Amino acid sequence: MDNTAPFESTTMHVEPQWIDYNGHLNMAYYNVLFDRCSDEAFALFGLGPDYVKARNASFYTLEAHVTYLRELIVNAPVKVTLQLLDFDTKRCHIFQQMYHAEEGFLAATSEQMFMHVDMGLKKSAPFPDDVLARIRAMREAHAHLPIPPQVGHVMGIPRKA
Repeated sequence: MDNTAPFESTTMHVEPQWIDYNGHLNMAYYNVLFDRCSDEAFALFGLGPDYVKARNASFYTLEAHVTYLRELIVNAPVKVTLQLLDFDTKRCHIFQQMYHAEEGFLAATSEQMFMHVDMGLKKSAPFPDDVLARIRAMREAHAHLPIPPQVGHVMGIPRKA
């Protein structure tokens, strides 16, 4: 398993149908790009489409916090990094950063919590030992990375004293 720290997605592109009436990437499609990166990274754990069929289990997003920093336009090349911040027997806490793949600027970040689910029971369930071992290996590879400043960001309108 490749445990490059942080994990980096393949290059993706902003698709024309994702552009909104302001001429840039609609906010919903940032999540599509983040999700595609998660799919690539979680496949390293063995949590790909075949996993759902073979083990009747999957993982669900419990919470996501997206911060939009710079706009992306049609056909912009994008790379997303994924840092595994923490995990337990049922959950993974990740942080993603979306970059323009050519210009290098940070366009958005996403902090997310995932939960492993038994699809038959529709309840949370522990990761199988083999999957948990791969998650543990990635976390060990990511342990030296600094915690990004956006992690745990609280949203609110600051008030002047």
